[in-house]
Amino acid sequence: MGSSSSKPAAGQSPSYVWKAPNPANRTIASPRSSPIGISQDVVESLQSSSETDTSRAQTLELAVQARVGSELRKLSEHESATLREAQEKLTSASPADDEEAAAAQQQPSRQTVSKEVEALRARLDKRKQLRPLPDSVDRARSDVVRCLVENDRRPLDCWLEVEAFKEEVRRLEKGWVDKVVS
Repeated sequence: MGSSSSKPAAGQSPSYVWKAPNPANRTIASPRSSPIGISQDVVESLQSSSETDTSRAQTLELAVQARVGSELRKLSEHESATLREAQEKLTSASPADDEEAAAAQQQPSRQTVSKEVEALRARLDKRKQLRPLPDSVDRARSDVVRCLVENDRRPLDCWLEVEAFKEEVRRLEKGWVDKVVS
């Protein structure tokens, strides 16, 4: 294995010869091809042909475009027929369908709904009134922030300040609930 080369040496003749099946019995030599029987007439017609690869490609492209065009026309005709059938079904619809269509028209449009939503938002914004926090709640919050800044590595040491802040918030919520309930 591997003792002989896979390609013939430069000076050696090819090991095969093409023979054309014609009366003249001409031979065509090809060093890098497999033996294939090709008539001399075919070889001559290929060599004398004015058709190039480009012209063949253009011809093929035109054929493909023509086929695509015909398929698109068929699809278009099919879709128009389907559309006509659907329109005929709609025109011959039952009266129950007409009642459903009338009910759908009575529903508010998108623009009407968005106007109503904007009006409700405006009313809600008028009702929102932020009141300033009482000093006791603000002071308790400041104490929690100060403690957390001072004890940034040990936030659990600020539990007293957090509890004081929670108590102030409870008092504020209780006052609001009492005011709303009474």
